Amino acid sequence: MTCSRTRIARAAALLCAMHAVFAGQAQAASAVPVSASDSLDVPQAVIVTGTRGSNRTQFDTMAPVDVFNREDIGAVESSDLNDVLAQLVPSYVVQRLPMADGQVFVRPATLRGLSPDQTLVLINGKRFHRSALLGARGAQAPDLAQIPVSAIKRIEVLRDGASAQYGSDAIAGVINIILDDTVGTELSLHHSQYSEGDGKGNELNLKTGFAFGETGKATIFGALAKSDPTSRTRQRADAIAFQNAHPALKVPNPVQRWGQPELDSKRLGFNAGMALSDTLELYGFGLFSRSDGSSDFNWRNPDTSTGAYKTSSLFPGWDLRSLYPLGFSPSYSNEQDDLQVVAGLRGRFSDRFGWDVSASYGRSRIDYHLANSINASMGPASPTAFYLGQLSQAEKILNANFNYELPVASLPQPVNIAFGAEARNETYGVKAGDAASWTVGQGAAIGLDANANGAPGFSDRQAGSWGQDSYAAYLDVEVPVTKALRLGGAARYEHFSEFGSTVNGKLSARYALSESLALRGSYSTGFRAPTPGQSNTNSTNQGLDTKTLLLFTSGRLANSDPLAILLGAQALKPEKSKNLSLGLTWKTPAGFSGSVDVYDIKVSDRFSTSAAFAVPAGVANPLRYTSVSYFTNDFDTTTRGIDIVGSHLSRVGDGDGKLNLTLAYNYNTTKVDGGKSSLVTNPAQRQVFEERLPRQKATLSAIYDTGRWNALARVRYYGAWTDNSGNATGDIFQRFGAMQFLDLAASYKIDDKQSVRVGVDNVLDSYPDEATFQASRGLIYSRNAPYDTDGRNLYVEYKIKF
Repeated sequence: MTCSRTRIARAAALLCAMHAVFAGQAQAASAVPVSASDSLDVPQAVIVTGTRGSNRTQFDTMAPVDVFNREDIGAVESSDLNDVLAQLVPSYVVQRLPMADGQVFVRPATLRGLSPDQTLVLINGKRFHRSALLGARGAQAPDLAQIPVSAIKRIEVLRDGASAQYGSDAIAGVINIILDDTVGTELSLHHSQYSEGDGKGNELNLKTGFAFGETGKATIFGALAKSDPTSRTRQRADAIAFQNAHPALKVPNPVQRWGQPELDSKRLGFNAGMALSDTLELYGFGLFSRSDGSSDFNWRNPDTSTGAYKTSSLFPGWDLRSLYPLGFSPSYSNEQDDLQVVAGLRGRFSDRFGWDVSASYGRSRIDYHLANSINASMGPASPTAFYLGQLSQAEKILNANFNYELPVASLPQPVNIAFGAEARNETYGVKAGDAASWTVGQGAAIGLDANANGAPGFSDRQAGSWGQDSYAAYLDVEVPVTKALRLGGAARYEHFSEFGSTVNGKLSARYALSESLALRGSYSTGFRAPTPGQSNTNSTNQGLDTKTLLLFTSGRLANSDPLAILLGAQALKPEKSKNLSLGLTWKTPAGFSGSVDVYDIKVSDRFSTSAAFAVPAGVANPLRYTSVSYFTNDFDTTTRGIDIVGSHLSRVGDGDGKLNLTLAYNYNTTKVDGGKSSLVTNPAQRQVFEERLPRQKATLSAIYDTGRWNALARVRYYGAWTDNSGNATGDIFQRFGAMQFLDLAASYKIDDKQSVRVGVDNVLDSYPDEATFQASRGLIYSRNAPYDTDGRNLYVEYKIKF
């Protein structure tokens, strides 16, 4: 803890020093006014996240809020919103995770190093539904990749706890995505490719906004994207040995692929509103997406994979070598359906009293398939392709929000009083796969692997549907005590049908030291409620030991399962948090703006997977698990860090040139405080958890605009981090050093309607150190890297407006 406390102390000292500097600047500015022709005011967007008061800008807020407009978003080369946020927000990290089952397609992303499902996601201020996938440590977070980047007008990221304002999940912060509502039509074509010659991507985006009737306005958008797989792989050592032992065979080189999956996605949406009167508006928006993807699994070696290639008199004449003489690498694929629809009415009882009521429905549905595989325990009766089943998550929400500006004669501005209520229902479903995908055939008795080899399907024992209801009420008040001092307080009561009630609160303040400089801070409590999927589902997983290269099959049991209870499982309860932050924010007439914020987040009863247990003798084990585990609340953590964001906008030369310099830096550390988890008792596991992400991440960018030209230069920095093999027989660890990436791009306006943009990400074709602990499987670079490991990427985009 000493290191992080020292950094927090240094940050506090930095706040004081900056106060002195900017106070001096403010005095100098008043003495010597800066000519408007020599400077540019930094534009301050009015925000709607983290405050229910009107006309709040980034500079006015009591908690840090980042705002990214269409130009900021468009400067990142990706159709995946996760990648966009990873480049724009320094404390946001997303991983590729090749060959990691469903996480290949629904990638986990973290804000401030906390769990992916400890960040709340909103669309136009309304809660966005979770993905159906339960990822690492059981996290069930929204899948931001399902939101078309081309449909976004701006993104607001609240970097502060906000459960008292928004409810469950808002521990690390809130991401609010504002959809485009502008009139006009825009078409863009995008092509990209890695310099290795693979990973070709093509994208078509169309957006059209129009007025209808006398008071209506709507925007419709669509996006088509297709990307080829990448491969950063070398031949496995055992594949080379197999080829040498069988020279008559022609073994593929490589026998399996490590890289990005093949993806094909289609996304549609709308954002509309219509005034019914001077004080009443009908509004709604919807998003629908469908994506298909496929990825390789580990290669099965005919000479060593005895669980698949064993011959026996039980199946006379059957030998898997006749079907897969070169071995086989299963092909894992998914089909995702994602839907979010919101409709509402908003209006005003008076100039000071507004209201908003809405209803929403969100759904995530994922179907899984496996090809080029076998259920060896069935012998010759086994198919080679399997439908593994379906996961689904559905959420229904009713919302009523009210906002009143109470005038008080003794105060400089009205007191803002917001209150409201919410009712939410969420349902999680599991649909069984083909019987052959989960059957334990008679061959299992002689050691032949059961289930679809690579990814067992969901069995009829695991299928079902489970639900949870919650009801909430909140009060949120902001008081302008003086012109310099504003105080805020919020409280929220929420009752869940599965575990009871919780009450959370937030206190916040902002004090203006001058017109250019302000202090801000907050303290809040928060929570994340366990989901029906986390509380009730069972799953079967297969892994490959990187030492033995043999399969192991593990089961994750529902907490209500009799065997889980026998092993110590208890009903899940909410994760709880205490969030403290202190910051300094500034803006000057000379074009400087920015903020420094330090934070301390304590999370108790954190959600994780228990230790693995052998199935006790005499207990039924129909799915032949080698080990079992369950979800549990079993450890506590403290996360400390500092966010530094600064920018300077200036004119360059005598013409219309503008230069915008931006720096965004985050230092973040998470420590395990205590609990019953193996993270507490096992130093190796603790090391992985605390060092699995870079503690430092930064972005420095320069954007130059002049006439028809625009140029971008950006440097991305990632600090050192630690990875492990995840072996069933003992982990192997490796430390990876810091990495820097240089990105360059330029765009040219052909005329007022057409433009073309070309760019290169990772100009220097930088790669991290090789992952030596995974070399036995042909992997070159760690699959858990917090950055892209595919090298230089080149792209071109053509855009036309109508």
